[in-house]
Amino acid sequence: MLHTRIQALAAYAPDKRLTNADLEQIVDTTDEWIVTRTGIRERRICGEQEYTSDLCTAAVEKLMEKKPNILDGVELIIAATHTPDYPFPGVACQLQHRFALQAGAVDLNATCAGFTYALHFADGLLASGRHRKILVVAGDTMSKITDYTDRTTCILFGDGAGAAVLEARDAVNGKHTSEVLAAHLGSDGSMGKSCYRIGHKQHWEGEPLQGGGCFVQNGREVYKWALSHVPEGMADLCSQAGITLQEVDWFVPHSANLRMIQAICERSGFPLERTLTSAEMNGNTSAASIPLALAAGIDDGQVQRGQTLLLYGFGGGMTEAGLLLRY
Repeated sequence: MLHTRIQALAAYAPDKRLTNADLEQIVDTTDEWIVTRTGIRERRICGEQEYTSDLCTAAVEKLMEKKPNILDGVELIIAATHTPDYPFPGVACQLQHRFALQAGAVDLNATCAGFTYALHFADGLLASGRHRKILVVAGDTMSKITDYTDRTTCILFGDGAGAAVLEARDAVNGKHTSEVLAAHLGSDGSMGKSCYRIGHKQHWEGEPLQGGGCFVQNGREVYKWALSHVPEGMADLCSQAGITLQEVDWFVPHSANLRMIQAICERSGFPLERTLTSAEMNGNTSAASIPLALAAGIDDGQVQRGQTLLLYGFGGGMTEAGLLLRY
């Protein structure tokens, strides 16, 4: 069996900042109120003519700055997003064109769990030998679907993207230095009304939905769901791999908000100081939040090759996907 190695990873956030002070001029809120409840201090916001494919393109370009030939041999592109430029063509197809790759292309929508779902699918294709090299991108432009008159949601969201190249590797001296150790997937469609964005259908089981195309959530219900499911999934990942949670070097959860992450760490027993997040200066960037946090950890030297990482995405649907891997 082949094993999957993350060859390189990079992330991108737009230059424009939306601070808590800026939001004080838009809605009835304060910096203290936002920081106390979410831990978020500012967000990065894309331009009016800047879209998810543009952020993903920038993330791939950052990847190429690290390793200029990293895209050579890529056979498949998986783009995780729920805010594509168009229903079709997909973001992955646009990236195929922009980088002139001879590769298949598909978009994946698992909302805030999109990056970990995409990694899981890529790992399966690589481990089976079906493919040898896959480009995974994850990006969302949450600012384009945020209602800036709703102070309960507009304080949360920012824009960003991440990109990673995964490659199938054979064992070296009988050992795999990088590999995915375990995966945990889950969903709960009954929670759909608690976190949604309307499309063609504008009612849920006969009841009308709100939002006019913007993101809508019941924050309290989503918080309760995550606090129940994520620690259980973390325990299952460790059980599958035959290790304890204490042996995990870094926990990289979806950065919904820092208060939620702190509660998940307390419930699971994982140290907050070994948890990588991106929410404080980027806000909740949906599928991009994990690669933003992980790229920062790699770039500043915290995350080292051979360390054990626990990545956990969760979001609308509800969907969840956790991966335990040796980086």
